[in-house]
Amino acid sequence: MIQPPEISRRDWIMVVALGVIWGATFLVIEIALEGITPFWLATARVVFATALVGLIWQVRGGALFAERPTPATVGLTLVIGVLSTALPFLLISWGQQFVTSGFTGVSMASVALMVLPLAHFMVPGEQLSWRKVAGFVIGFAGVVILIGGQAFESSASANETFGRLAVLGAAGCYAISSVLLRKLPTVDSTGLTAITLAIGTPIALICALLVEGPPPAVDSRTFLALALLGLVPTAGAFLLRVMVVRSAGPTFMSLTNYQVPLWSVLFGWLVLNEPLPPSLLWALVLILLGVALSQYGAFKRLFTQSDT
Repeated sequence: MIQPPEISRRDWIMVVALGVIWGATFLVIEIALEGITPFWLATARVVFATALVGLIWQVRGGALFAERPTPATVGLTLVIGVLSTALPFLLISWGQQFVTSGFTGVSMASVALMVLPLAHFMVPGEQLSWRKVAGFVIGFAGVVILIGGQAFESSASANETFGRLAVLGAAGCYAISSVLLRKLPTVDSTGLTAITLAIGTPIALICALLVEGPPPAVDSRTFLALALLGLVPTAGAFLLRVMVVRSAGPTFMSLTNYQVPLWSVLFGWLVLNEPLPPSLLWALVLILLGVALSQYGAFKRLFTQSDT
């Protein structure tokens, strides 16, 4: 029998860090969208991230695969690059114009549920169990409660159906790419991050030019917001994502999607003085219960390690 991936204390730290980073990202996106169009925002994120990670990769020696990659491995890497960066960024940027933010939040949380059947059939050691399914469903219910009534409200846009399909398509991209990442042979995480970001860059650039025309001039505030988006939630977080998937598997990585709405609400309260929703406590209980149930074995090993 193939054993499930070993989940270490380091993996837990990285997955919590990802939740914090992506939860704060929405605040910066709001600032950036005041001075730039959606497709160019997505393109700028990828460009900044590619430049930073590519430079770090080259300074570290430019290593990638431990052995000469086969054509199948090269093809798989290309698919991961498209599904991880440009395509979901563009789908979300376009779709959010026609759907409510609540629907987007629920769609991103659904990545965790999408990963379960994909990992069951495609990743050795990630088979479904009643505990995993129950945990992820409970966690998803917590996200829906947190977002509240606007989770499934209509935006009244004529393109709402297509917008919803675009956002759900982005969630599907993240789910599929997470599973495919686990199937690659031994690879340098920094190099893989640089290559996949580089694959997404020309796609995002071409789409932005075709849909929105030449890039707009931006002020210094918007430029700093774009640089921050590219360097932290894109470059830094994508590198963490690759490391978590390669180490602990796509199912564990998908726990991030339940954290993001919680951190987003908390940052809105701390930074923007937004009121905390009355449902926060119940949502937090359900999300933590779902995480604990789905990752019971990993939690048990974590606290056993702490006691030794």
